[in-house]
Amino acid sequence: MSRDQRVKDNWALLYAQQEAEKRRQPLVVVFHLQKSFLHAQSWHFSFLCQGLQEVEQTLLAHNIPFILSRGTIEDNLIPLLKSLNPSLVMNDFDPLRIKREWKTIVSRALLCPLLEIDTHNIVPCWIASDKQEFSARTFRPKILRLLPEFLTDIPQISFHPYSCSIQLPPNEWPPHVALPPFSPLPGEKAGWETFLAFLSDGIHRYAQEKNIPLANATSRLSAYFHFGQLSPQRVAYEISQAETISPENKNTFLEELIVRRELSDNFVFYQKNYDNWDGIPAWAQKSLNKHREDPRPFLYTLEELEAAQTHEPLWNACQKSMQKTGYLHGYLRMYWAKKILEWSTTPEEALEKAIYLNDHYFLDGRDPNGYTGILWSIGGLHDRPFSERPIIGQIRPMTASGCERKFSTQAFITWAENL
Repeated sequence: MSRDQRVKDNWALLYAQQEAEKRRQPLVVVFHLQKSFLHAQSWHFSFLCQGLQEVEQTLLAHNIPFILSRGTIEDNLIPLLKSLNPSLVMNDFDPLRIKREWKTIVSRALLCPLLEIDTHNIVPCWIASDKQEFSARTFRPKILRLLPEFLTDIPQISFHPYSCSIQLPPNEWPPHVALPPFSPLPGEKAGWETFLAFLSDGIHRYAQEKNIPLANATSRLSAYFHFGQLSPQRVAYEISQAETISPENKNTFLEELIVRRELSDNFVFYQKNYDNWDGIPAWAQKSLNKHREDPRPFLYTLEELEAAQTHEPLWNACQKSMQKTGYLHGYLRMYWAKKILEWSTTPEEALEKAIYLNDHYFLDGRDPNGYTGILWSIGGLHDRPFSERPIIGQIRPMTASGCERKFSTQAFITWAENL
């Protein structure tokens, strides 16, 4: 278990149990916890571990031991796996570079097969498309064509009939770090309750109000999807089957949940440069190169950005929201990243700053959605050229005044200041 940290609606766990029963063998779930991961903060790890402790208890109730491995892949995880002497190892799919490197190290050390199951996407990433897609326009027909086959109900695991005979020591969990006051609660149960709350209210206003930050019309499920504490397929299935949701709200939400979210995995899986300049489309590189020497009226260091010390109150409010809640409304995330491009000496520097801030402050950072969103905002990924402007060239512009035309920016600024 790695990316998808749940018991319910987990295809990798289901297939593992099926294979274990076929072999008349026990089933053991292992999660490896690194000391650090891509700029994550201690409270991000605490959110993860509290969710995993819920997983541990649920698995034990199904006669499935859960082992928390800590340390390094080579010195801790691999010796542990070898001591278990497995006949088969399952792992959930993750397109991030570092996760694929870890998987390669483990697979080379094992004496048994290692299978990869995509239980994060509704349509497995490599089945949805066999190449990096140009945009949602090219990806949409491919994935929609496959949904009748893959968007189904999901069976649940059962009590495992074969017990593990190996004496396993109790897991040593790291100390809990206090979550920020406005952080969501971690775990499968909390994720499901958050979805039910959205199903009863926000989904019925989604199409009209999803771009209004304080309207509470969005799902707030991104952290649960990121940590795999909630299945996107389960959410999509329940939404698609609900008869009380209008077609407009249903289709608008499913476009974001399925097409846009799974397009992010497509990009990160097929583009090795998903987090740097070389992952930006050629037209955007050409346009940004043309404006490298443009005067930049405002330049801010990373430290100034972190401290929310810019001349734009709306941007500062966005940064404060990230720091205090680990979350920022999706529409404002685009504005937030685009201003970093304008306030940096080069596009490369802007990407580096935005990715660091994204991964360090967002609870759902370190994720294909985040990298794709930043390259969309700063580098025109999955987008088209717009009218030429200083500094940003043909990249789609977003401004505080443009935000004001959609919602009350002062209301958001006041809200952030009162956190």
